[in-house]
Amino acid sequence: MRKNATALKILLSSPKKIVITTHRGPDGDAMGSSLGLMHLLKQFRHNVYVITPNSYADFLHWMPGNEDVIVFEDNEEEANQITENADLIFLLDFSHISRIADFADTVSNSNATKILIDHHQDPDMEIADIIFSDTTACSTAQLLYEVIDAMDLTNHINKEIAECLYVGIMTDTGSFKYASTTAKTHHIVAELIAAGAENTKIHDLIYDNSSANRIKLLGYCLNKKLLLYPENNSAVISLTAEELEQFNFKKGDTEGVVNYALAIKGIVFAVFIAEKDGMVKLSLRSKGNFKVNEIANKYFSGGGHMNASGGISEVSVNDTIKIVEKIIKDNKTELNNQNN
Repeated sequence: MRKNATALKILLSSPKKIVITTHRGPDGDAMGSSLGLMHLLKQFRHNVYVITPNSYADFLHWMPGNEDVIVFEDNEEEANQITENADLIFLLDFSHISRIADFADTVSNSNATKILIDHHQDPDMEIADIIFSDTTACSTAQLLYEVIDAMDLTNHINKEIAECLYVGIMTDTGSFKYASTTAKTHHIVAELIAAGAENTKIHDLIYDNSSANRIKLLGYCLNKKLLLYPENNSAVISLTAEELEQFNFKKGDTEGVVNYALAIKGIVFAVFIAEKDGMVKLSLRSKGNFKVNEIANKYFSGGGHMNASGGISEVSVNDTIKIVEKIIKDNKTELNNQNN
């Protein structure tokens, strides 16, 4: 890392036009690392733009710098022009260019120097000129902190940066409960709190800031849409587009629903299926060594981490449930061994 950090620090030694982008459907880690990096770079007189492929959940809109984010889907001409003129492009929290959807062509065709900072498995090594990849990092936000540290710039981490990075680490570790949370993670979090991140306030803004419709939707999922397969330690929750509309669905309203299925005693594999944006999306979660990233990659053109992954189905919600049920049956032995 030190060699790449030195090269990056040299690139940043004079003011540049910089674009920061992240994956489609940005989550807390994507936005936390992107906005945190933006605030850092602006301290050194760089002209910095954060461009997301599409919009993101309302519960992230309080984050410092949110008002400066450009959404590609809503501002294609502006985003393309800025990117075409960029000197540097940072690619955060994704390992393959396809993850930025329709923004991919513009980024790929840019002559800018590209820097990847990501913690997902199997990164495309051709995607960038400088690559910081660490699959053991709990989040891209943690890895970004380590990059900042390797450049000897942690003294520039102010309250805004600390809050953004804290969001990234907290959300990608499930509030520090996932196995990816390490002693290093807690050390970094301690430094962020010391720099001004208000941990209780941030937790409330992310997790305890739901609309009434979101809570009603959650209740509907658990009461009406939860399918249990106790003989195989698995659970599935599904929602059609029509069901989402009944609760005036807004982006982010189904965030974390899959975790409620996984919280049931004995369940080691949980799947949430939802029809959104004209496609069927899946969130897969697991406990122990059951590798949902392999399932996401094999069946749903997706990927992620061993215990948390996502994907897309090309068939209806009901047909997707049937596929998942077959996956559960095919993996019965391994699923049952997780609780032994």
